[in-house]
Amino acid sequence: MNMTGKKALILGIANKHSIAYGIARALKAQGVELAISYAGAALAKRVHPIAEELGVDQVFECDLSKDNDIKNMISILAEEWDSIDYIVHSVAYAPISDLNLPFQHISRHGFLTAMDISVYSLIAVVREAEMLLKPGSSVITMTYYGAQKVVPNYGVMGIAKAALEASVRYLAHSMGEKGVRVNAISAGPIRTLSSAAIGGVAQLQRRIEKSAPLARNIEQEDIAKTALYLLSDLASGVTGDVLFVDSGISIMAY
Repeated sequence: MNMTGKKALILGIANKHSIAYGIARALKAQGVELAISYAGAALAKRVHPIAEELGVDQVFECDLSKDNDIKNMISILAEEWDSIDYIVHSVAYAPISDLNLPFQHISRHGFLTAMDISVYSLIAVVREAEMLLKPGSSVITMTYYGAQKVVPNYGVMGIAKAALEASVRYLAHSMGEKGVRVNAISAGPIRTLSSAAIGGVAQLQRRIEKSAPLARNIEQEDIAKTALYLLSDLASGVTGDVLFVDSGISIMAY
């Protein structure tokens, strides 16, 4: 695997527990030049030290629910880069008030917000970056098993992740003629800023330790290694796929 000199846009770093941070570190170790974005000013004090640690000069505050923010980010990036080899989309959000509810009590606002930020943001970024994505480029996003089976307390995010997985397939089709691959990683539960808002994560992790084939919970590094594979030429024939990194818990019937 030779990734030296490649360029990657990383979306969704919030702190050092973020899946996106683990992937960014792994890419940096392979010689990839990085640009990173974060959601808002409240995260700046966490993200800028990470950018300094990783030697990243291109750091963007970008509200992915706003098309102009995305356009401006890509426009500025295009002044420095003539292409983007990799896009890592690790973005998900629903209002806290719409999580951990009986599903029928989800608000219209919460439903639309989750779909907009967790799903449409991927489509919007690929659209704006399309001219910088050359044959051989690769896009990955992060999903979860709650897209396919009911996970208590996951609620509206399960619907959003199902739509995200469908979007991966449709993007893989529409971008395939350009030689651009699009895939998703379905990661097992780990402690992140996003998962902290969802009840029952600790119980899920205990179940994985007891019932999963590997009898352990995954770690940030497990996801990062799989991301390297999907982004690199090692996965040159893989697109439109959802690859599980969950210690095998998704194959179990109980």
